[in-house]
Amino acid sequence: MKNILMAAALLLGLCGAAVAQTQTQSQRIAVVAAENFYADVVKQLGGDRVQVTSILNNPDEDPHLFEASPKTARALQHAALVVYNGADYDPWMDKLLAVSKGEKRTTIVVAQLVGKKSGDNPHLWYDPATMPVVAKAVSRYLVEADPAHKSDYDARLATFLASMKTIDNRVAVLNSHYKGVPVTATEPVFGYMADAIGFEMRNQRFQLAAMNETEPSAADIAAFEKDLRERRVHVLIYNSQATEALTKRMLKLSQEWRVPSVSVTETLPAGKTYQQWMTFQLDALSGALQGWQR
Repeated sequence: MKNILMAAALLLGLCGAAVAQTQTQSQRIAVVAAENFYADVVKQLGGDRVQVTSILNNPDEDPHLFEASPKTARALQHAALVVYNGADYDPWMDKLLAVSKGEKRTTIVVAQLVGKKSGDNPHLWYDPATMPVVAKAVSRYLVEADPAHKSDYDARLATFLASMKTIDNRVAVLNSHYKGVPVTATEPVFGYMADAIGFEMRNQRFQLAAMNETEPSAADIAAFEKDLRERRVHVLIYNSQATEALTKRMLKLSQEWRVPSVSVTETLPAGKTYQQWMTFQLDALSGALQGWQR
């Protein structure tokens, strides 16, 4: 009899734990982020009180070739919070949200937060000023949705904002050494960060054509090649997720003429936080520029 009672107690305990776990999971705030770097920021701010799904995850694929699926629409339908870039970077999100009606769903469009619109460079996450603004907006939502844990959300926001100073410090050092240095790029992915550093960015018409998937003019291609051949630029920044024929051609020329190249991506690599990702790329850029003398 004693053994039966103990077994029953154990079973009830296990059932209770399972119910508690299910309740804990159901109490987490469901968030969908179109891009995985925004998802990472939400996770840092919400911890185990958020359940985050990201749509664009693979740093080896061109995000411009993404096609939404029914699975994506279902995730949005159950989301309490949706975060996406805007500025025509992820236009499929507007379509998905229109057909996936969610009750009491809050949407954060990053472009609207930072005052960008269609036609502007959409790679907003490379602007050092963007993520603190996004983090504050997400944290405000979390506090409103779950006021009982305000102190935890506030602490996480403070930690996140403090961690962003690492990026700011690296940008400041690069600016002090390389402001005005001419560089070039295959696409304007790194454009906002390049502006923050103070580079003289060349071949911007070529970059816009590549981003918009149109053919650059013969004159723009020739100007790009001349910059590499005559070493008028001190580094080539290229988007390793979009390696079309022209990108490969410019990379080959940079190798032939000994112009250092630095890879950047549009998607957060697996196993890294947003801060680690930005820091890694800034360090790679700093290393590529080491041999340059003012």
